[in-house]
Amino acid sequence: MTESTVKILTGNHAASNAVKLCKPDVIAAYPITPQTSLVEELNRFRAEGEIDAEFVDVESENSAMAVVFGASNAGGRVFTATSSYGLNYMYDVFTRVAGHRLPVVMVNANREPTIRGGLSRGKADMLMMRDSGWIQLECQNCQEIFDTVIAAYRIAEDADVLLPVMVSYDGWYISFLLERVEIPSQSLVDRFLEPVASVERLKVIPGFPGERPDPKTSMPLSGPENFMEVHLKHGLAMEGVRSKVDQVASEFEDIFNRPLITKIEEYKTEDADVLFVAMGGEASSAQVIIDKKRIEGHKVGLVRLKMYRPCPETELAQVLKGRKAVGVLEQGVANGWNRGYVYLDLATVMYRAGISMPMVNFFDGMAGGDITLEHIEKAMDITIDAAQGKEVEEFYWLALPWLYE
Repeated sequence: MTESTVKILTGNHAASNAVKLCKPDVIAAYPITPQTSLVEELNRFRAEGEIDAEFVDVESENSAMAVVFGASNAGGRVFTATSSYGLNYMYDVFTRVAGHRLPVVMVNANREPTIRGGLSRGKADMLMMRDSGWIQLECQNCQEIFDTVIAAYRIAEDADVLLPVMVSYDGWYISFLLERVEIPSQSLVDRFLEPVASVERLKVIPGFPGERPDPKTSMPLSGPENFMEVHLKHGLAMEGVRSKVDQVASEFEDIFNRPLITKIEEYKTEDADVLFVAMGGEASSAQVIIDKKRIEGHKVGLVRLKMYRPCPETELAQVLKGRKAVGVLEQGVANGWNRGYVYLDLATVMYRAGISMPMVNFFDGMAGGDITLEHIEKAMDITIDAAQGKEVEEFYWLALPWLYE
């Protein structure tokens, strides 16, 4: 039997094919663009007998998350997917899933959320969930979506983790982009997921003053002390994800014979004086401009952020040290700061690591706007200016040039 096949798939169908190979027990979803074709394909798999799962057609995204919440609590392997308004609508159960340490895996095809509305691409939906307690992984292409969904189950269900994972990618672009995807055999996926096949879930139990139930198998949920203990353990588990994903990546490469990017990806950073940081599909475009600037004699490099939560602090601090300036390209604004979410993370990383250098924030691509090569080159030119000691603004809206005339 062949170990793998090659198909041309959209980002959504890369995700659905990966889910099929992971053999979920329960799938619950409500259609919302640009995620809809993902769950439609899973429903087709079920109808045609390609997947042995209970598919629950719910009346809302909130109900979808509630269904997988209950099924995961009962010990099942589960899946759901959404976008934008749907992610907002499931927020109350979404945070409860994290609080109960349930290994739910979901996909979010990024789309502008309800804060201003819009039927278009934007990362603000997943960025707004940064403090929810979910592991968040952002993909760049269809193969990475496929691989990351499979890895998400291995991470989420690990006995040392037991946390939900959200796999995200650019809606409208990568969700519908057709690319080559290498699909491994079912036996290889089964082998990869074997270490979590029989992991015992944490049990949520009533807690009573003075009681100390087994901390390895239960989570008491009564009283402020128990509540804070659960938060502490959640945070420690999230901290442990950073090392766990390295282990999972090693196992992934051993079994599937290709690397798995888990935290950050570096491009031409070895001798770079200037770094450019991006997350998602726009990082591919940034590589084109990196190459151009290298030819022009500028030592620039790219860091793509794959793991958004937990923040890969150690890796980021290591790659940032010794540089002269860093530019950060983002599609979402943290209102109240007028800065980007990733920018704020990097500022914290640099402070804690004792790193001081100019950092410039660039906003683009919101509400479906194109992040053009011209915009990226403009951002890199400004960052290079900052590295040379020239005075620049701290943040730029690349699609609004009239602001700087």
